Amino acid sequence: MKQLLIVAHAPSPNTRRLVDAALKGAGHPDIEQVSVTWKPPLEAGPEDVLACDAILLGTTENLGYMSGALKDFFDRTYYAVIDDKQGLPCALYIRAGLDGTGTRRAVESIVTGLRWNWVQDPLVCKGEWQDAFADQVEELGMYIAAGLDSGIF
Repeated sequence: MKQLLIVAHAPSPNTRRLVDAALKGAGHPDIEQVSVTWKPPLEAGPEDVLACDAILLGTTENLGYMSGALKDFFDRTYYAVIDDKQGLPCALYIRAGLDGTGTRRAVESIVTGLRWNWVQDPLVCKGEWQDAFADQVEELGMYIAAGLDSGIF
């Protein structure tokens, strides 16, 4: 059984809907060999990353940057996993009130340093809330879990 770790900040009902959508997509009944775990960034640590086979990151855009919680996760995890998790398949979604550019750039910089591999470009859900955001994140969760399940990632 492969392990998909979702590390996503969900401080509001809408961002919690995004986490639930990612879990729903990753837990699709046709995906049989992947176990999915969600941890808020302040609860996730190096041991979680070391135990996973792929990671889906989720964050809000806060003042043009990633959430402080996700930054804290990276601060506590970076050096503990850098040697052992190079090549880790990863994906990112951003709930951005503005355009998500600064948030995307910051996370991409850290992921580049970790030498993780993007499975697709980051998903930026920007502007006023739209129910379609949950559908997009569900598809992203399904995509990364299905790729892990089939051995593509």
